Amino acid sequence: MSTAGQVIRCKAAVAWEAGKPLVIEEVDVAPPQKHEVRLKILFTSLCHTDVYFWEAKGQTPLFPRIFGHEAGGIVESVGEGVTDLQPGDHVLPVFTGECQQCRHCKSEESNMCDLLRINTDRGVMISDGQTRFSKDGKPIYHFLGTSTFSEYTVAHSGCVTKIDPQAPLDKVCVLSCGISTGLGATLNVAKPTKGSAVAIFGLGAVGLAAAEGARIAGASRIIGIDLNSVRFNDAKKFGITECLNPKDHDKPVQQVIVEMTDGGVDRSVECTGNVNAMISAFECVHDGWGVAVLVGVPNKDDAFKTHPINLLNERTLKGTFFGNYKPKTDLPSVVAKYMNKELELDKFITHQVPFSEINKAFEYMLKGEGLRCMITMGH
Repeated sequence: MSTAGQVIRCKAAVAWEAGKPLVIEEVDVAPPQKHEVRLKILFTSLCHTDVYFWEAKGQTPLFPRIFGHEAGGIVESVGEGVTDLQPGDHVLPVFTGECQQCRHCKSEESNMCDLLRINTDRGVMISDGQTRFSKDGKPIYHFLGTSTFSEYTVAHSGCVTKIDPQAPLDKVCVLSCGISTGLGATLNVAKPTKGSAVAIFGLGAVGLAAAEGARIAGASRIIGIDLNSVRFNDAKKFGITECLNPKDHDKPVQQVIVEMTDGGVDRSVECTGNVNAMISAFECVHDGWGVAVLVGVPNKDDAFKTHPINLLNERTLKGTFFGNYKPKTDLPSVVAKYMNKELELDKFITHQVPFSEINKAFEYMLKGEGLRCMITMGH
């Protein structure tokens, strides 16, 4: 029986207030409106961004809300004007989008769509300022335009990427956020050459994805830097060749790296959001050709300080957003890298829980255990 055009009642994990365990509720999901699609979510994983906004320590709290933005699913129905997606398509919803019309989308150099770029404050759909979720007639807010902690969700079609139906959604769904962010920071922005030396700051999922990018690119030395030495053992699986804990040294870590690499690494990728790590990442690259790429999101009051001579000596500092991938145009090729065994994803998925135990995924992340917890919706 077709559900197109009708309200779907399904289970969703609702955050009723900041920092409180999510509650599995029966919610109503309205049909997609113009330029929207309704998705049946099959697998979703937890990313640190979900936890950050669920804790609501640093931003305007908006509750009740359905979090979740790393996921894989199938198109259930499409709204008016959607031509590139149809029911049954296998898709990844993405927290940022590609309208394919704006200056950014038309530029080969940018993926920061004017219409659909990430907006953490918005809890409603762009087209009409309303939510598609409700319970007992009262609205439940969206998160990042995806809200994947629900058996069904509605997203703008520009934030939904059609992928190879042969690709296992319980693996490739991690490409819809963190893994692509780190991977692309290395492959698309840092662009290390074969045999080069690369430093990766922060060995969480994004940093290890950046290391995976360096491994794919053929870097010969991949130095992992983290304040938590417990992470060093597993880091070797991602191509990291040596590890450094800044706490083990009595001089700045950039100095340690410069000494151990005869003048500095060729490329560095910073994945912590700590402004001191950003400075270290920049100052540890070699003069003449070194490139440092910033991925981590800093606190809003942070300021980056370095001596201008570091730039005049031909070091380059770059920033990236979502690994410089355009979601609709580029993500299918990243899925293809996994399918042809160039990219390894299974090692990023360290825990699995059924949807009914979604709060366990939050516990693992808050304890710093593992990388990605796969949540099976179990329709």
